[in-house]
Amino acid sequence: MSINPAHEDFGSNPSPVSFSRRSHNRARGALCAMTAALIASLFSTTGQTQTFPSKPITLVIPVVAGSSSNDIIGRAVATRLGPIFGQQVIAENKPGAASTFGGSFVSKAAPDGHTLLLGIGGPIAISPMFIPLDYVPIRDLATVALIAKVPYMLAVHPSVPAKTIKEMIALARTTQLNFGSTGNGGTPHLCMEMLTHAEGVKLLHVPYKGGSQTMIDLLGGQINMYCAGLAALMPQVKAGKLRGLGSATLKRSELLPDLPTFIEQGYADFEVASWIGINAPGKTPRPIINQLYQGIAKMMAAPDMKAYLQSQGAEPALLDPDEYNAYFKSEIAKWGKVIKNANIKAD
Repeated sequence: MSINPAHEDFGSNPSPVSFSRRSHNRARGALCAMTAALIASLFSTTGQTQTFPSKPITLVIPVVAGSSSNDIIGRAVATRLGPIFGQQVIAENKPGAASTFGGSFVSKAAPDGHTLLLGIGGPIAISPMFIPLDYVPIRDLATVALIAKVPYMLAVHPSVPAKTIKEMIALARTTQLNFGSTGNGGTPHLCMEMLTHAEGVKLLHVPYKGGSQTMIDLLGGQINMYCAGLAALMPQVKAGKLRGLGSATLKRSELLPDLPTFIEQGYADFEVASWIGINAPGKTPRPIINQLYQGIAKMMAAPDMKAYLQSQGAEPALLDPDEYNAYFKSEIAKWGKVIKNANIKAD
């Protein structure tokens, strides 16, 4: 009896042709599954972006309510962003742990864009070098936008016979001068350490527990100089009670246009500023980060925003998520070098 090859049962030894077809079918099925998953993912991300925000947004401010211009600016940002996003933006103060608690709280929040941090430069870029934290700011907080800088300046009591930074340094080589700060490792302290390291001179550091007492003693002549936010020192300089030696800005401030910068006086790239940004939990999807940035950029473009920030001693400094991230890292690197060179230790 003849056997019809078309109906022959090969059992566990399929022909090369049938094996090839089965492999092809399996591969095609796997490809279809992968494509479907990708499309579903894209639709999920798109839907997530389209529905954001789906509830009120909380802006965590890591300082005590009413304690500083940082709080005032943070509350103004919350008020202005609400209409842009079509949802209430609630300003919520979470002070504590040298203003690092707020960042810790946001780093652990759901990464859906509905919990944000008013990122202040000192607590998230400098404090982690002194204070053990349960999170790493540059890793666990996504950068959304830098919005403002609070420029610093150096001022001396009128009894100090110096009208420029170089004259003050020359005087410090022959006379013991001191400077006040808001505490060990704070930006006013680091500003002076960066300057004295560049010049190879030593000034006596007099740390205080805050800016108010520092200003009182500076005006009284108990301390010789203070490097601090331009807004804090400017009124006293204009009143003739203090003498400004230089602004630690990249270009002259519009608030004190006659005051030369450190850079103009021979200190390349000498910039010192407190800064304010908006951060989100580290794993927040990029589409949501982008949508947040677009809303913030719209807020910053408002005609009165520049005047408002300047009224609080700050200057607009809008940076997008990537630019802000690069700036954040550069600040960590800069101040880390100063702290190492000056061998500054935590109190």
